[in-house]
Amino acid sequence: MEPAHRLGVAVPDARPAVIRTRVRIPLTFGDGYATTAEAVTFDGLSDGREHLALLLGEPRPGRGPLVRLHSECLTGDVFGSARCDCGPQLREAVQRISEIGGVLLYLRQEGRDIGLYNKLDAYALQDSGLDTYQANTALGLPEDGRDYTAAAQMLTALGLAEIELLTNNPDKARQLRAHGIGVRATVPTGVHSTPANLRYLRAKVEHTGHTIRLIG
Repeated sequence: MEPAHRLGVAVPDARPAVIRTRVRIPLTFGDGYATTAEAVTFDGLSDGREHLALLLGEPRPGRGPLVRLHSECLTGDVFGSARCDCGPQLREAVQRISEIGGVLLYLRQEGRDIGLYNKLDAYALQDSGLDTYQANTALGLPEDGRDYTAAAQMLTALGLAEIELLTNNPDKARQLRAHGIGVRATVPTGVHSTPANLRYLRAKVEHTGHTIRLIG
């Protein structure tokens, strides 16, 4: 049976989460871009995972807060894999949020929440011709198992009831709204296409309606 959030059904509010720790962390990326984030951890998140909020920049009147829900991707974020666009999206999001003020939620949902080993198993199936969604289902796993209840709890704990959402994925806005977060606008990320990830990006556009403007 499909989860309630995927059927368009209002999801009951989870119990409140509370802020556990705040600490400032200087960030530096491989291309030299640097900024400072306030890292925030939480107690009481619905899934019990160690998700992280990075508060970036200073809010500007009439804009934001700009929020990015970024799912952990070890291969892309850490090792620079070109099979996805996760690393470039993370780098872009940190700078764009820093410029106008907002929050990046770093969510521990590797491989659209199938886990690292399963994601690599899915890569092997993609090498034989399946797309990213077909590979997940061939393994008996959901196409996209991510639930953003904890993300809504984090935003609520931070006092953010209305946001602008930096995303190409319409499901993120739908789920946040179902949990009572006002999404005033969705702002697409840039297009980070390479020969190695073009098929992956095209599957996201054609299969789940991601707002990525691909050429060719």
